[in-house]
Amino acid sequence: MPSPAAPAAHPAAAVLRVVTEIVPDPGPLLPYAEPGRPLLALRRGDGIVGVGETLRLEYRGPDRIAEAAAQWRAVSDVAHVDDPVGRPGTGLVAFGTFAFADDSGATSALIVPELIVGRHEGVSWVTRLSVEQGGLEPVSTPRAHPIGERPRATLAASSLSRDAFMGVVSEALTRIRGGELEKVVIARDATARIPADSDRRALVDELAQAYPDCLTFAVDGLFGASPETLVNVHAREASARVLAGSTARGANAADDAAAAATLATSTKDLDEHAFAVQSVLRSLRPHARAVTASELPFTLKLPNLWHLATDVAIELGEQSSALDLVAALHPTAAVAGSPTADALTLIAALEPFDRGRYAAPVGWIDQDGDGEWVIALRCATVDADGLLTAHAGAGIVADSDPEAELAETRMKFRPIADALR
Repeated sequence: MPSPAAPAAHPAAAVLRVVTEIVPDPGPLLPYAEPGRPLLALRRGDGIVGVGETLRLEYRGPDRIAEAAAQWRAVSDVAHVDDPVGRPGTGLVAFGTFAFADDSGATSALIVPELIVGRHEGVSWVTRLSVEQGGLEPVSTPRAHPIGERPRATLAASSLSRDAFMGVVSEALTRIRGGELEKVVIARDATARIPADSDRRALVDELAQAYPDCLTFAVDGLFGASPETLVNVHAREASARVLAGSTARGANAADDAAAAATLATSTKDLDEHAFAVQSVLRSLRPHARAVTASELPFTLKLPNLWHLATDVAIELGEQSSALDLVAALHPTAAVAGSPTADALTLIAALEPFDRGRYAAPVGWIDQDGDGEWVIALRCATVDADGLLTAHAGAGIVADSDPEAELAETRMKFRPIADALR
């Protein structure tokens, strides 16, 4: 079962023809994905799975997301879409993944599949997408393929040892305490190797089972289960969830409750969270008629840790799409720091690797500009040869402790490490 190389980009000039029809419930959606290059966005069993590639648009550089937003608007304006279903994920849809840094070697891409299998609140559909000028084949449910054996491997530190990471954090603390910036997120990387012909869906399935409330995604070799919604847009209404500040779950119910209470009253974590929330609100206001957020964060429980979280509600302006909001939001203080420009400069100076698509937007968008985008966290990239690279980061503020930040990255590696065990 070879893992094919990524197809070449197709020109955007062709007019797309799209037909969506309701079908009987296809059952679990993940088995419809391709074993070597799964393409999907799933939450609690619902979502969309793409097969094949009708159109691929690629981007690089500082304007990559804005260019994608503009080009997608142009593609959507001329597409012929027959979508009587009208659910999130029906009609014309592109899956997308973007590089974190402006100068990253990783390509950013929007991918329109040839076929989509989807389900939303009990309604199931199949969409066929083509650039051909003739008619499309009748819509029918494709055949599912059983998920293969899960590849096993062990993550190992790559560019930064544990001691080296704590040294980088100490240097970041010196800069923060010297007044250069307020917060910076420092990441470290880890690698493993899986068989090149392994079924990557098995790893995705492990994450989906372990983190059902997260968006499980796989796009162009990047896969993960992200707890952080960058933006979710439907019918001109948008929402976002900001996560910053975290602690490990307790070993028993009493310890767990104490851990959550300690996080909720931690000055360090509350300050870090406030930076992230204010960053999101500032970025969204130019694109929204109204933006509202709760005054205090709540504690969000995940299987391996507690997060401080704030939900944000947005009423979009007339011309704004999900990708316009993504372009405005990335990178948030939760994955970069504050002030953003200073944090990015320090990240480039201190991290000895290219983050690639880690901590960057990943998700999908439809012909109306609606869609769901998350930050690529609790994730890994697998290349055609089976080299798997994962990242985990920690937010550094003035009273951070290097050993505690190292422990935080270990917690954040756990979803990928556990999926490989």
